[in-house]
Amino acid sequence: MARPEKIRRTDEEWRAELTSDQYRVARQQGTEPAFTGPWWNEKRAGTYRCVCCGETLFRSETKFDSGTGWPSFTGPVDPDVVEERADNSHGMVRTEALCARCDAHLGHIFPDGPRPTGLRYCMNGTALDFEPDAAAS
Repeated sequence: MARPEKIRRTDEEWRAELTSDQYRVARQQGTEPAFTGPWWNEKRAGTYRCVCCGETLFRSETKFDSGTGWPSFTGPVDPDVVEERADNSHGMVRTEALCARCDAHLGHIFPDGPRPTGLRYCMNGTALDFEPDAAAS
C-alpha cells in the first residue's frame, strides 16, 4: 500500500471539525486519562479509523488487553498508515504514532507487546473512531 495523500487543514478548520477533547488529543499531542476514553474495553469485531480524516488504521483482530486503560494493538492494518516520530517530551524517550494521512497524534508505540510483532501500539481512544463489522453490531 502506498502512503496516503496528506490532508492539510488549518488549526481553525480542525477545531471546527473536532470536539474539544478530540482536538486536544489528536492535534495538540494530548492524552486521555487511562480507562476513560472510548474503545479501551471494546470487544466487538471491527475497524478503527482516524477521528480526524477517517483513514483505516487498526483492526480488532490485532487489539489486545494490555491492562493499561488505552486501546492497544500489535500493529496497524498497513505499515504505511501510521508514521513514527521520536518523542522526548516529559523526560521520557518514546516513539509517537501519527496518522500518516493527516498527522493526527494517535498515541505511542512500545516494545512490550505480544507476538507476532512484540509491539504495543498504545492509542488514545479519543483519536479513533470505531466501526463495528456488520455481523458484530
